[in-house]
Amino acid sequence: MDNVVSEMRGKMQKALQVLQEDLSTVRTGRAMPSLVENVVVSVYQGPPAGGTRLKIKELATISASDPQTLVLNPFDPSIAAEIQKGIMEANIGLTPSSDGNVIRISIPSLSEERRRDLIKLMKQKLENGKISIRQIRQDARNIVRKKHNDKEISEEQMYRADQDIQKITDEVVLAVLEMGSKKEAELLQI
Repeated sequence: MDNVVSEMRGKMQKALQVLQEDLSTVRTGRAMPSLVENVVVSVYQGPPAGGTRLKIKELATISASDPQTLVLNPFDPSIAAEIQKGIMEANIGLTPSSDGNVIRISIPSLSEERRRDLIKLMKQKLENGKISIRQIRQDARNIVRKKHNDKEISEEQMYRADQDIQKITDEVVLAVLEMGSKKEAELLQI
């Protein structure tokens, strides 16, 4: 039984990580590298290479020079134009400017209406995260019930495993809610 519960815990932690990464892409009006680091860019379009699609974090260092500006230093200055083009094509509402070697992105401040839209989006992502966690819980419960039906475990063991599964689920859902309230506070901060 412990292996079912520990496997479920691992899957829930992965789901939590995925949700955290997904939430980090929601703009807060502050310059954060996570806004652009996973944008995929086509680079090295010449005949020998034929073009390669890489994430920006694989092509440049990303830093925030101040709360409203991101600075990208490409490892290869010759691809600065392709990175700039990729950010524009990603349609994430950011406009990069380049001085040849360095790309700067000014993060516009969010209007109240845009903040509310982003909060709705964030809440939708949180709900999707909770749904995946509940699905993992249900899968674990089904395994436990199957073992009980196959007479591999007693009813008491099934009951105890069910309680452990619910306790872990409650802890993870609480972590999701904490993530959401933290992100909402970031979004409402002016």
